[in-house]
Amino acid sequence: MAMKGFPPVFPRQGRPTRARSANKGRPCWRFGLVWLCLLLPGSHCSAADGSVESLVGRIKAVRKEGAGNPDAAKAWRELVQLGPAALIDILAGIDDIDAVSANWLRSAVDAIAERELNAGRALPAKALEAFVTGRKHSGAARRLAYEWLARVDKTAPSRLLPGMLNDPGQELRRDAIDFALEKARARKAPGQKEAAVVAFKELLAAARDPDQVDAIAKELKERGVAVDLQTQFNFIGRWRLLGPFDNTKMAGFDRAYPPEQRIDVQADHAGKHGKIRWIEHATADPYGMVDLNNALGKNMGAVGYALAEVDSPSERRVELRAGSNNAIKIFLNGKQIVSRDEYHHGVRMDQYASVGTLKKGRNRILVKVCQDEQTASWAQSWGFQLRVCDSLGGAVPIQVVGVRKQREPQR
Repeated sequence: MAMKGFPPVFPRQGRPTRARSANKGRPCWRFGLVWLCLLLPGSHCSAADGSVESLVGRIKAVRKEGAGNPDAAKAWRELVQLGPAALIDILAGIDDIDAVSANWLRSAVDAIAERELNAGRALPAKALEAFVTGRKHSGAARRLAYEWLARVDKTAPSRLLPGMLNDPGQELRRDAIDFALEKARARKAPGQKEAAVVAFKELLAAARDPDQVDAIAKELKERGVAVDLQTQFNFIGRWRLLGPFDNTKMAGFDRAYPPEQRIDVQADHAGKHGKIRWIEHATADPYGMVDLNNALGKNMGAVGYALAEVDSPSERRVELRAGSNNAIKIFLNGKQIVSRDEYHHGVRMDQYASVGTLKKGRNRILVKVCQDEQTASWAQSWGFQLRVCDSLGGAVPIQVVGVRKQREPQR
């Protein structure tokens, strides 16, 4: 329930997205406002004083734990009073801000739009459509504009979504895939099987969200086409594993065992119960889950390492996305990029994501997974999954290669 004097926070549909890079492509606030004032006859909103920019800036200054809320609430009320002429600039303000500030601006857009429709007045459909199709703003902002556009223009989904299968915004891409998926499912006539398979394969190439990929893979399987989900999501399925090392009283998480200092896949190491060596391991799990209990033996209070080398055809920024029910660290080419000292909080795909750079040629990925000593049934899993993808979760061109056997430093 909203507190008195504060705007309501409306839950948005769809998966959360990561912030996009800064102000590239952002239009001038005053230009957008002047344009809207010309577009909407009868509007008395003035662009010269930069009021929208100022009000949005005050809302962006709000912080967690309520810091800045009173001033943001006042700015929100003033922003809403500006009416539909301010909609596009408010939408643009959603770019690259945290969830708290975004909620204020989203609710301002909703409040303005609802008030106009309830009063029997039209929303600026042309301006909304230009914002949706322009691709210069964040997926979250464009998705919000699309919601209101679709509400006032029933032709918008059928006109716009077919061209958004590869949209740079995950939110609108998801809508486009849902729309096309229903059309492909409707091809049930005997002579349409081949066309349906082609359509589903096109959707599979565009899909990024696991639930949609699973749904498309199921449709293809029913038509006799198998889908390799490990490859689709770019999970690494082949590793070298080493362990267990000791994690009594969870002290092993911060202890740098030999793999964190120097990699030698031919060396013997002193483990928790005696001598240990690197072993090769391939997982058949569709989602790349590596079960360390099965691979290294059932252990509690233990540390395990997984090592993979991947070849990249070029230097590129990527995301390493992992899931684990255990404490985990991830190193890319010797640099630690993930560190989560948490145990038994559930496991889900893409639980942890971090940005890194693949070099052209060989790159080394090292994963450290720590199991504690809890004896409850829900605390027995020990494992992880990891994939390499772009910012939207799409596979990037890499090849898992054999780990070089000669002694060499990790860095």
